[in-house]
Amino acid sequence: MLKIYNTESRQLENFKPINKNMVTMYSCGMTVNNFPHLGHIRRYLMSDVIYRYLTFLGYKVKHVMNVTDVGHGLHDNEDEEDKMEVKAIAENLTPWDIARKYEGIFFNDLQKINILKPTIIARATEHVDLIVDLVKKLEAKGLLYKSKVGMMYDTSKFKTYPDFAKLVIDNQRAGEGTQQDESRKNLSDFAVWINNKPNHIMKWNSSWGIGYPGWHIECSAMSLHYLGDTVDIHTGGIEHINVHHTNEIAQSEGATGKKFVNYWIHSGHLQVDGEKMSKSLGNVFSLDDLASRGYSPLTYRYMILKGDYKKSFNFTWENIYNSQIEFVKILNSMSSIESAVDGIADKEFIEKFKEAMNNDFNTALAISVLWEVINSKLDNKDKYATIMEFDKVLGLDLSNAKYQLNVLEDMQKIDHLKKQEMVLLLDEREKAKKNKDYAKADVIRKQINDAGYEVLDSKEGSTLQIKSYGKVN
Repeated sequence: MLKIYNTESRQLENFKPINKNMVTMYSCGMTVNNFPHLGHIRRYLMSDVIYRYLTFLGYKVKHVMNVTDVGHGLHDNEDEEDKMEVKAIAENLTPWDIARKYEGIFFNDLQKINILKPTIIARATEHVDLIVDLVKKLEAKGLLYKSKVGMMYDTSKFKTYPDFAKLVIDNQRAGEGTQQDESRKNLSDFAVWINNKPNHIMKWNSSWGIGYPGWHIECSAMSLHYLGDTVDIHTGGIEHINVHHTNEIAQSEGATGKKFVNYWIHSGHLQVDGEKMSKSLGNVFSLDDLASRGYSPLTYRYMILKGDYKKSFNFTWENIYNSQIEFVKILNSMSSIESAVDGIADKEFIEKFKEAMNNDFNTALAISVLWEVINSKLDNKDKYATIMEFDKVLGLDLSNAKYQLNVLEDMQKIDHLKKQEMVLLLDEREKAKKNKDYAKADVIRKQINDAGYEVLDSKEGSTLQIKSYGKVN
């Protein structure tokens, strides 16, 4: 049985969906005002693996992801910058144009790394009527009050507000934005509708005045609309626990009186060389940055799958270099057997793979099972069939191994004439081995090695691998 670490209970729980055939799943999407970085990508990889594995188990999955394309500041403070508007001014575009531009880049990056599109992609700007309706419902239930910012959620009226994040409300301190709002009743109160910024570009009419939604309310409104009052799974980063997801629970359960989410799943941060990824440290990297150093997006996917999604992952150039070496070995193994069709997936290995994934989506252990199959004595047809089953979950596109190797060679700017020379030398070496002229075979191997290639010997034969896949500094 699948066990999931539930953030709410802080323990592993057996997964029991509301509907035995259908799983509902909501993922917090990007605020589309800039390029996605590797930390963002890691978070959506987690959601993708969950979606893939539930599908692998036979569930139909309805996966909703929002797109935050409404500008806002973190504290809803009238003096705080709206990053969407700042970006629009800098690029001489409208906020709507900025949103569409970076939304396109975001989903293009997800496609590069083989992340499947959600069932529904919900833009906040296209659901303002739903958001207004939800705010009206909360107002009717007496959970809101008017402040100088706009309509505020009174967290003191939602008695379980601190429970999800284990907050100690008495220890809460006002942030930079909340210090300037004397009309706020409690430091943890938050805006659901903001109407104190008349010059804000993105705004809509409402019964509380012209304004725009608070950050948190959009996720509640769209989740309730598309997935119902209670959702099976909600994913996001650990940075969302204390504020964003705590506020989603207050809004949603305040409106419906029902439990909002049964299983909360959060991914850890991505660090770079042991430090937080940040622009000020100059260590924010994207998939394009990886490509400029010769690394493919699926190498990054492979590297991340070797970690525990719940924990912080330390990105280093040495780590991704070693991961690409490993990944290329997998691609070489697959390219040598990809013509082996009509095989039967090995039941024992499939069960071993499921045992790993059933343990809270343990992709690291699942990858080790993949290596077991690669190194096993299974017939090539059955080996290929087994790995193809794994790849439905891992998403490494292993059925296109030869193509991936060619793409990597293009990224590495490989001299194809030189490679052809190495192929001819490899043929000579094979002939020398057949003639038991092992001294000549060793000399040829050294020639190949000195030219920057490695010879990989297996029962299927010998293949070439480029030594320096990627740069480590």
